[in-house]
Amino acid sequence: MIATQDAVILGRRSYDEWVGFWPGGEIEPFATFINEARRDLRAAGAAVDERARDRRRSGRVRAAPDDGPGGDIGVHGSISVAQALLAGGLVDELRLVIAPSIAGGGRRLLDGLPSMQLESIRSEISPTGYLLVDYRVIR
Repeated sequence: MIATQDAVILGRRSYDEWVGFWPGGEIEPFATFINEARRDLRAAGAAVDERARDRRRSGRVRAAPDDGPGGDIGVHGSISVAQALLAGGLVDELRLVIAPSIAGGGRRLLDGLPSMQLESIRSEISPTGYLLVDYRVIR
């Protein structure tokens, strides 16, 4: 799932929690991916800002003409960021990784969002038992 991402958005709390762990993290391939993303945080933020502006202007996300097509933008561990993007109409596809464990409480991704229709476009189970589900947001 992370191989298609060329930008990452983390909320302030997620970043604060992750910044101390990932430089020495050994959970691969995510450790290498997130450590490279951290180094490029300013560039990724600028790319996300530009895509969001493009999306508002044209109704779809486009990369700058000299960049070629952009990759996916990942939101990791930041429910408030994901909710803001969904509520703002800035999400074309929603890719969820559902872990085989029960937290028992906490925030829910889709709580408080305006009504929207999602179309299931892919699902599979990872070798470690995670459910990977992709939805297209129908406008």
